Amino acid sequence: MQLSLSIPALLFPAISLTMLAYNARYLAIASLIRQLHQKYQETESQTIGLQVKKLRKRLSIIKNMQAVAIISFLLAVITMFLIYINQDFWANTIFGISLLALLISLILSLIEVQLSTKALSIQLKDMEKN
Repeated sequence: MQLSLSIPALLFPAISLTMLAYNARYLAIASLIRQLHQKYQETESQTIGLQVKKLRKRLSIIKNMQAVAIISFLLAVITMFLIYINQDFWANTIFGISLLALLISLILSLIEVQLSTKALSIQLKDMEKN
C-alpha cells in the first residue's frame, strides 16, 4: 500500500476527539473520587471504600487509554515525517503500529465503559433496596 501524507493525517481528528472524551471521563471520575473521599471521612462507610477501589481501577485504565492514544498520535506524526523523507517501508510499519495503538486504546475504553456500567448498576440496586 502506498501511503500519502493525507492518510495518517486522517487520524488527527479521531485521536484528538478521543483524547477529549478520555479527558472528560478522567475529570468526571476525579470529581467523584473527591466527593466520595469527603463522604468517607464523614461516615467511614465500607461501601464507599469499595467504590473507591473500583474507581482506582477505572482511573488506571483511563490513564493507560490516554497514554496509548498519545503514542498513536505521536506515531502518526512520525509516519508523516517518514513519508516526507521518502522512507516508505518505515512509514508503513510505524503507521501500522499507530493503528494498533489506537485499537488498544479503544479496547481499553470499552473495558472502562463496562466497569462504569457495572458500578452504576450496583448503585441502582443499592438504591432499590432502600
